[in-house]
Amino acid sequence: MEAFADEADPSGVEDLLAAAFQVLVTDSGHISKIKRMFVLDKRWARWDGECRKRTSLRFSGENVMNVIQRAVALGVGAALLQALMLVAFAWPATNIAPRDLPLAVAGPQAAVVEARLSGQNPGAFELTVLPDETAAREAINEREVYGAIVTGGGAPRMLVASGAAPAVAQQLTQIGQQLSGAPAAPVEDVVPADPDDPRGAGFGAMALPLVMAGIAGGVLLTLLVPSAGGRALGVLVFGIAGGLLSMLVTQGWLSIVPGDYLTLSAVAGLVSFAVAGTVTGLATVIGRAGIGIAALTMLLIGNPFSAATAAPELLPQPWGAIGQLLPPGAAASLLRSVAFFDGAGALRPILILLAWAGFAVVLLGIGAIRDRDRAEPALSTGPASEPVPVTA
Repeated sequence: MEAFADEADPSGVEDLLAAAFQVLVTDSGHISKIKRMFVLDKRWARWDGECRKRTSLRFSGENVMNVIQRAVALGVGAALLQALMLVAFAWPATNIAPRDLPLAVAGPQAAVVEARLSGQNPGAFELTVLPDETAAREAINEREVYGAIVTGGGAPRMLVASGAAPAVAQQLTQIGQQLSGAPAAPVEDVVPADPDDPRGAGFGAMALPLVMAGIAGGVLLTLLVPSAGGRALGVLVFGIAGGLLSMLVTQGWLSIVPGDYLTLSAVAGLVSFAVAGTVTGLATVIGRAGIGIAALTMLLIGNPFSAATAAPELLPQPWGAIGQLLPPGAAASLLRSVAFFDGAGALRPILILLAWAGFAVVLLGIGAIRDRDRAEPALSTGPASEPVPVTA
């Protein structure tokens, strides 16, 4: 019928009379078979194309403005996030100082030393007076104090535990030199750090990879696994494999953490499960915004205030205490207790990590219930039944 398009009405309204006349005259044998007739008007096509072009230009201009606005907003947001990360990581490191640091004083002159320390450094130490050196050593081994000043029999002697925190041990050594008045004051490291990592740099560097790997694992499971049950299984596998592999590297290869391999692997696995499970669980319950909430909490608050390279009492308060309530801080404390103190002081960080792991399980359980509720109506409805032909 394209051949008759020029015979349509110039106003753009299709006129079928001319085209119908041609068909009736030239092929009257098919009149009875004609049910519908279409006329293709090229002028209409050109007008429609121009309209589409104008509409496309208008929408493309709006899209360009939206893209520009989004790009500017994302650039500003990324800059603010960068500034926030600098504050979160640099501010605690530049404000290291003892704040109610647990310290024991033992021996016959303990009262004199206590008064001197309280006068010189008010609020710096939480002093505990013990009867003798044996009690002081026991307090250090039980992680009740970071060190002890033992008096009697000459100049005061300092007992430290670099396994608890090398930074604290260094500061206590300086205090011991001030009290004795000698540049080489007698200092004994009761619980030393690993010989391959005497300053604790390697131990402190473990915290960030554990957190980052947990966040990455949670994000991948959220994006690639649609069901809550599948995500829970993935988090469990990640926790087991991550714990075994991380301790294989840090203990077997780098040799910076002493202790039982399987016990340390269980600790690392619990940390991995808690971090990845929290990311995945929040994303399952509240959507992808949960990824950002969990990641920022673990990375910007949990990691810089974990005290992995120092001690919670050296960080600005209350952030040092808050950091111990998050998985990175609890992980650092638990690993030190297991690796250097035979599990002393491990109860509190274990409970904190178990609480986070339980929180993750609850969130994933809520997601599993939602998945089941969505699936039940579809199963009850079932596929539409096909009509059955009936013979006459």
